[in-house]
Amino acid sequence: MAVKKTAPPFALAEALLNAYATNNRITTYLIENLPDEAWRAEPPAGKGRQVAAVASHMHNVRRMWLKAVGAKKIPQELDRATVTKKEAVSALNESWKALEGVLRQAIELDGRIKGFKPDAVGFFGYLISHDAHHRGQISMLARQAGHPISQSAMFGMWEWGKR
Repeated sequence: MAVKKTAPPFALAEALLNAYATNNRITTYLIENLPDEAWRAEPPAGKGRQVAAVASHMHNVRRMWLKAVGAKKIPQELDRATVTKKEAVSALNESWKALEGVLRQAIELDGRIKGFKPDAVGFFGYLISHDAHHRGQISMLARQAGHPISQSAMFGMWEWGKR
């Protein structure tokens, strides 16, 4: 008689944290694959933010949440006027890691995030939605400024299984 193999139980907490990590890797992948000319290109009709400012905003909003929840270590703020692509990628990795710790602790305890309703899963959804919104902005700004992201990089952002 053959022994039936059973899969380990699905670990939702780890799956959520892995998805948040992948989300960050997709964001940094976009920035790393962005044409250099797009980083400081003026937005259409001079209205809105440069790509550098959008990337800075993403990190700085993460910092705001880290402050709101009382995190002990808050990454440095990015200055949208001077930030480089390399600095943005480094800062996004740092703020992602700090928020991953906040999410992990909330999931392991009572599922609550100080100052955010309804719970840690809602916060997880908020964080990914915020990043995805701004990835779309960055992609569109680059295209409108005449420095579009390559087709392979555009498709690469959807390869969550590889990232």
